[in-house]
Amino acid sequence: MCLAISAKYGDIPSVDILVWSELPTGAGLGSSAAYAVCLAAALLTAFGAISCPLKEGDSTARWTEEELTLINSWAFQGERVIHGNPSGVDNAVGTWGGALRYQSGKITPLKRVPMLRILLTNTKVPRSTKVLVAGVKEKILKFPAIMNPVLDSIDAISQECQSVLEAMPANPSPENYPVLEELFDINQHHLNVIGVGHPSLDRLCRVTASHGLHSKLTGAGGGGCGITLLRPDTSPLAVEAAKRDLCACGFECWETKIGAPGVTLHSSSSLSAEVLHALSQS
Repeated sequence: MCLAISAKYGDIPSVDILVWSELPTGAGLGSSAAYAVCLAAALLTAFGAISCPLKEGDSTARWTEEELTLINSWAFQGERVIHGNPSGVDNAVGTWGGALRYQSGKITPLKRVPMLRILLTNTKVPRSTKVLVAGVKEKILKFPAIMNPVLDSIDAISQECQSVLEAMPANPSPENYPVLEELFDINQHHLNVIGVGHPSLDRLCRVTASHGLHSKLTGAGGGGCGITLLRPDTSPLAVEAAKRDLCACGFECWETKIGAPGVTLHSSSSLSAEVLHALSQS
């Protein structure tokens, strides 16, 4: 990426690049895309291809829509180096944040999406997105009459989920959550059918189901991470019990929310002491 940007925008000034991350790699959390987006933004800023949006006194700042589009295009090239033939979803989410719809190569931001509580669980089973994607492609070529209807059904699940999510801000009915839970369950079964499941993910789903919770894999599958939907009225005791049982399986859990800003430039004063310490030790 550095050489390609240099060829287009001129010689790069002398720089040191330090990378620090809390995201586990190879777990389906888009760590490679987060890296590619940050690297593209940093290099493009260093080359002067995009502005430095941080003004004096600002703790954080974001680039213009046009500049974000440029960052995203270079981040996608980085993802291609890592994954071969990525969808572009991960780098787009890393660039713009929020929630996006991906269909037939077209990425559309979803404007009205509620903040959803989830339990994020890392099974710690490593996997390769490139290998999993190739396996799905092989299965589609081998059994097109079987696999294509499954993919059509997954598409229908996504569309139904989008409809529910976009309706929730205007009508935050508790009845929406059972629908999302059903869609989670159906989607997880379909993902097993196309070959991206894993015994560790099946175990994750069984453990959370024993506490009345619904889970599915996230990312490429084959291990990595799963997400568990938490209703607003989910008992804290149920969540803690589920986390305890998942950790007993050797998994790692975080309670978090879906939705976050995209790539952002931070002043050094806005960074946490932990981050500053990690970078100073590099």
